[in-house]
Amino acid sequence: MTSKIIGVGNYIPPETITNLFFDQHHFINKNGESLKEPNDIIARKLKEITGIEERRYASEHQVTSDLGLIAAQRAIENSKIDPETLDYIIFAHNFGDVRFGTVQSDSVPSLASRVKHLLKIKNNFCVAYDVLFGCPGWIEGIIQANAFIKSGIAKRCLVIGAETLSRVVDAHDRDSMIYADGAGAAILEASEDNSGIQSHLSASYTLNEKDFLFFGKSYNNESCPDTKYIKMDGRKIYEFALVNVADAMKKCMDASGYSIDQLDKIIIHQANEKMDEAIVKRFYQLYDLPMPENIMPMVISKLGNSSVATIPTLLTMILNGELPSHEIKEGNVVLFASVGAGMNINSFVYKF
Repeated sequence: MTSKIIGVGNYIPPETITNLFFDQHHFINKNGESLKEPNDIIARKLKEITGIEERRYASEHQVTSDLGLIAAQRAIENSKIDPETLDYIIFAHNFGDVRFGTVQSDSVPSLASRVKHLLKIKNNFCVAYDVLFGCPGWIEGIIQANAFIKSGIAKRCLVIGAETLSRVVDAHDRDSMIYADGAGAAILEASEDNSGIQSHLSASYTLNEKDFLFFGKSYNNESCPDTKYIKMDGRKIYEFALVNVADAMKKCMDASGYSIDQLDKIIIHQANEKMDEAIVKRFYQLYDLPMPENIMPMVISKLGNSSVATIPTLLTMILNGELPSHEIKEGNVVLFASVGAGMNINSFVYKF
């Protein structure tokens, strides 16, 4: 027995934020010094490195659980199930509900409990809990749901990934231009055919890598001395991911029983276009092969990095036929992979 995806849904927020939005920002480095380059040059370099031209922000009245609810409702509708039959609701996020104009994170009760309440599920034995695992949180939720299903603890699980990173960025840090808001969800169900999750892998690198992504003070020490924001060491993350993510992907692929020439798509966390391309190229180099054309769908140019939401958002778009150059057909083998704060890495191989 394994588990397979029977429904997907996403929510792409309505507010499109182009790189021009940051034209009047006062960017500062970690030493508190103003950046010498004009903002249009900073934005151009950002696009060259990450591929990001636009990102989406949630409306002012929305919080993370609101986005997750919409994605969940769409996944339920897509799967045509009765939500009362869900055994688990697993909600992956990192910062809870942060209301617009505030800096306080609200995670009590859990965001999963909030979604269950708003779905009006009466079944008390539908267990709702949150996962905090950095950007790989949604994949980790999928892996946990699969474990529940394979063990017989559950028959059907809803896994949500949602984030409003626009609420936790330092406006004086140019890295704030990377982050976005969004939500995606999937429903897993027990399966006895040969489709579904074929293998999976998770790892946490904490000895020397723990603080590659962290919560730190604003670069503007005068106006924001006590508030903390998402921070990262981009160079260290790039070097870490290039080696360790590719190696983990190979280990997961080899454990699936499928050969590399049977792999149809790689759906990787939309973190940085050049970094993702480098990871996938290295993955194929481990098999002494060139990276195939059209193997890796990317939507970061228009949607930015919405953390746990990037992979389920992209998967939904492909399955709904919204990316003309990419499709997933019955029998296709797809490798999913992510990396993020922790530093955490995970992956799974799925046969559709």
